[in-house]
Amino acid sequence: MKFSVSSNELNKGLSAVIGAVPSKATLPILETILFESEDGKLKLTATDLEISIIEYIDADIEEDGAVAIPARRLLETLRQLPNIPVFFDVDDRKNINFRTDKGTYKLVGDDADEFPEVPNLDEGTSINTTTELMNNAIHKTLFAVSSDDLRPAMMGVYFQIGTDESKFVATDGHRLVKYTNKEITADNDVNFIVPDKALSLIQKTIDGDECDLTVTEDHARFKSGGTIVITRLINEQYPNYDSVIPRDNDKFLTISKEQMLSTVKRVAIFSSTTTRQIRLQLGSDKLTIRAEDLDMSSEAKETIECEYSNEEMEIGFNAKYLGDVLSNIDDEEVTFEFSSPNRAGIVKPSEENENEDILMLVMPVMLNSYA
Repeated sequence: MKFSVSSNELNKGLSAVIGAVPSKATLPILETILFESEDGKLKLTATDLEISIIEYIDADIEEDGAVAIPARRLLETLRQLPNIPVFFDVDDRKNINFRTDKGTYKLVGDDADEFPEVPNLDEGTSINTTTELMNNAIHKTLFAVSSDDLRPAMMGVYFQIGTDESKFVATDGHRLVKYTNKEITADNDVNFIVPDKALSLIQKTIDGDECDLTVTEDHARFKSGGTIVITRLINEQYPNYDSVIPRDNDKFLTISKEQMLSTVKRVAIFSSTTTRQIRLQLGSDKLTIRAEDLDMSSEAKETIECEYSNEEMEIGFNAKYLGDVLSNIDDEEVTFEFSSPNRAGIVKPSEENENEDILMLVMPVMLNSYA
């Protein structure tokens, strides 16, 4: 196999696929990236057996072939080079010689036949959308995914792709986000759970205009521009999230998002490092946020203006979870919906876009006293 390629182009391609190379591989072949010539382009493939990333880059292919090249040593070398041509020559024994006008380098590769086969998803259900819409759906939900190995179904985002609209749901039991978009649709309803690691890599790597999503029973493929990400799905039953969303909230509070978020962050500094508990005291057109740490004899209290005209109420939240929810709302104002101190609070942007709807839920923490 012989080819030449721009060091910047190759560096960009390797950086796109390196996320699928495990840092501690059970099989040595997984520490390599498969180089193949295909239709006049250079095809790079990396996998950890759960997630595979494929990247196509422009190259001058002199002699077709395939070889698995050690990933990290090659990438570290290329990162230190300016944008210059790199010439590769691979012999029958998989010795890889590459040279630039700076010098020559040698690596020993592996046989391409030893590289794990990437799943073929040509028979799956197809969903065509834009990369912007897909990345937005992932961004709005990924923060609420659980990291609890004992609840594997919640360690990913639940995709409910429908014919009229699609829903994306994530929860870790403490907070929940349901994002609905009317522009992402399919010919048939399909539901599946995508692992959080795969979604993080998708956000970092896909950057074309269009995003083609293909789903089978066990895998999903995200294709955009010259990048393809294939991931194994989480084959678990997603919890009935609708059952935990309160329907009878009768107390509404509207407040500046940035003002509340900065207040929560400041007051939380004085909360217990164990519970991160803060208190929200709702009064007539004012919100008082308090925290205390009895072990450190510290406390804080701030009062900010809001729109609230219901009866007074005090409710406790974990400051981190409340802060995460506020951080992921785009509107300048947010609306809270409450019913009682022991029921979940719903958080929404004050104004919704025409084609999307977002609902976030934060579970309360029990206070010593609700007085």
